[in-house]
Formats: sequence, structure tokens, C-alpha cells
Amino acid sequence: MKKVLIISYYWPPTGGSGVQRWVKFVKYLGQYGWEPIVYTPENPEQLAVDQSLLTDIPSGTVVIRRPIREPYAIYHKFFGASDKGAGVNPLNQQKKTFKQRLVVTARGNLFVPDPRAGWIAPSVRFLTKYLKDNPVDTVVTTGPPHSMHLIGLRLKRRTGVRWIADFRDPWTEMHYFKHMGLFPWTAARHRSLEQKVLDEADAVIAVSAPVRDDFQARTVTKVHLITNGFDTDDFEPVPQPLPRNLFTLVHTGLFASDGNPLRLWDVLSRKCSSDRTFKEQLRIRLAGKTDTEILEALRLRGLEDNVEDLGYLPHYKTNALQQSANVLLLPLRDEPEYAKALPGKIFEYLAARRPVLGIGQEGGAAARLLADTGSGVMYGWDRTEPVANFIDNAWERHLAAEDVPLSGDVSEYSRQALTEKLSKVL
Repeated sequence: MKKVLIISYYWPPTGGSGVQRWVKFVKYLGQYGWEPIVYTPENPEQLAVDQSLLTDIPSGTVVIRRPIREPYAIYHKFFGASDKGAGVNPLNQQKKTFKQRLVVTARGNLFVPDPRAGWIAPSVRFLTKYLKDNPVDTVVTTGPPHSMHLIGLRLKRRTGVRWIADFRDPWTEMHYFKHMGLFPWTAARHRSLEQKVLDEADAVIAVSAPVRDDFQARTVTKVHLITNGFDTDDFEPVPQPLPRNLFTLVHTGLFASDGNPLRLWDVLSRKCSSDRTFKEQLRIRLAGKTDTEILEALRLRGLEDNVEDLGYLPHYKTNALQQSANVLLLPLRDEPEYAKALPGKIFEYLAARRPVLGIGQEGGAAARLLADTGSGVMYGWDRTEPVANFIDNAWERHLAAEDVPLSGDVSEYSRQALTEKLSKVL
């Protein structure tokens, strides 16, 4: 059996589909002739950790943990987790105080490519010796954080080991890159490092076709498309019937203020005002980290009694919640770069087989995926009328007890199918 060393910051990860990507690959790699070894920090700074995901890891999997020093204690002292826009991602387009702008600028320019940069050198020293004593066939780095890719780059230069860079998100084309307050020379440094990773890796992996195409236009290195996905083991093959006395709209994962679907909240508020039964039955269930601006917008529209802010849930509970929804909500970030993104949650939404209402770029990658799989629709942020029609139709199906799961083949996005594809790249 061949061996692959996976360098990942998140282990165990949060419940997000994107960062749990390599937990699921590790689960299935053995079926395709690969023995995974994981290298990860022992004390990472994470919003949350879902220990239940560790049940997916085959017994005997080697996990190497090494200490990491990060500047987040100082960062949180000045930023404050409760500050406006800081809840999900402070690197967004929302208005910031002077203190917030100062801290974001300092973070962006002092730590390149990210605040985990201090882990690069000690990791390279440790892994150079480790690989000499414990050779592997391939090294994979998965980012962000993109410091992981710089570990792979240096290992490649020192040892010549085969190295694959897995980009769960873009680097300099990520939507928040322009909000990092970078000086011109710092931005140029990012682009230079990104180009070195693209050019010196033996292969690159991207998670959406537009990002794959962007990368391929910049390098001769082969760029492969392996999307995120869903694990069929996480979903009931025959979901429970939906409750007849509740009409549920479900959002799972990070819910950022720069994706606040205000027109949807307006539609729901007006329908509650005109239909008492709808108001009594409506439940807006938010599972994950939700920015305070989202909750405030709901409150201002009189919907606070209809909201269930559940916070982080174990992954299996999140999947059950998705399967119990009348409508799954997919609000995208209101940023032009996000048209190329495929949020990790979209694949679990596909597996839940419940109708998806997307609010975002109508011609983007997520919109095309929903249309191609017959899983839902995507409307622009200001498209009030079609959003209202979607909610009306879903409500009518609910009243008529016609909430049957969607049909259609989405098996190409199963974690097992994607791991088979990965094994060929390895």
C-alpha cells in the first residue's frame, strides 16, 4: 500500500463540509490503495471543533501533532469576538471601526501568507527528518491557511518528494483578499508565493471549475478538479416525513453578514403579516456561526420569534436538520469573486434532497450546480418577486403534504466517488 502524508491545519475540523474534506478522504483512501498519515498542529486556533467527525477516521491512522504558536490572543484582545463583522469573518466588505481596520491591516501585512506562517520553518525541519526515516510516496498540502502550501513547497525543494497542493479556496482571487488592507508590496508577495506553489507542485487540485480554469491559465502544472462532496453514510437513506405543523427554512454552516438575504427576510415578514398560520408554523433554523447582523435584520422585521439560533451542532445533527427542512437556504457572499465559489454546504444540501433557495450570483458556479442537479434555484439579492413565489410554492406544497424528497442522481459528488478520483491524481 502506498503512503500519503497530508498536511492540514484543521484536524479534527469544524463541521463545515469544506474543512472536513480531508477527514472524508482519509476515511476512504484505504479502499484505493493509499495509507494516509496526517500532520497537523496540536493546538490550532479554531472557531469550533466537531469531535464526532473523528469516528470517520480508520483505526490505526497515524496523526502527527506538533505545537504551533499563533498571534490570535493579541488579535482577539484588540478585535473582540463581539465586534461588528468579526463573528464569521472580519475580512469582509462591511464597515469597520478604525481599530478594526488597523488590526486587519496589521494582520495582513505582518503575517504573510497568514498568521500560521510561524509554523512553516519548524514544520519543514521536523518533516524533513521524518520523511528521511519514514518515506512516503506523496505529500498533500491543503489550504487555506496557505502556510500549509509553503510547507509543501519547501519540502519539495529539500527532499524532492512528490507534492500536490489542494486549494479548498483560491488565494489571491479569494473574495476577501481585497479587504485585507495589503500594501502593494505585500500583495505582490502573496502573488509571488502563490505562483511558486502553482509552478513547483507536481499537481494542483481546485474545488470548482472556474477556479481550476483560473489556475490552469497561470501555470503549466496540471490542475485537477475535485469538488467537495457529501458522505452517504451521514444521511438517512429514507428520511423521516416532514412535520405537518412546522414549515422550516434551514441554514447550516457559517452565515456571514456580507451574505445577508434582506429581500428574503422582507418576503417572510410580509407573509407572516398576511397569513397567521404561516407565522405560527414558520421556523428559521440556523445551525452554525451566524453574524449578529443576520439576527438583527430578522429582529427588525419582527421574525425573532420564528428564529432558532442553534449554534454549532455535531455533524450528524446538522445532516438530520438538512433532511428535515422544507427549504434549504444558500445565501452567497455579495462579492463578484464569489461567482466562482462552490460553498461546501451545497453538496450536503444536494444529498439532503430538499429544495434549495439560493441568494447570490445567478450565473455563478453554485447556480449552475443547482440547475444541473435539479436541486434548487439561485436568485440575485434584489430579486424579491421570484423569492416570494418560491416561498409561496414551498408553503403550498407543505399545506398539501407534497413535501417529497427530490429525485435525481448526485452520486458523482459522494465522498467515495471523489476519493476514487483523488486516488488517480495521487
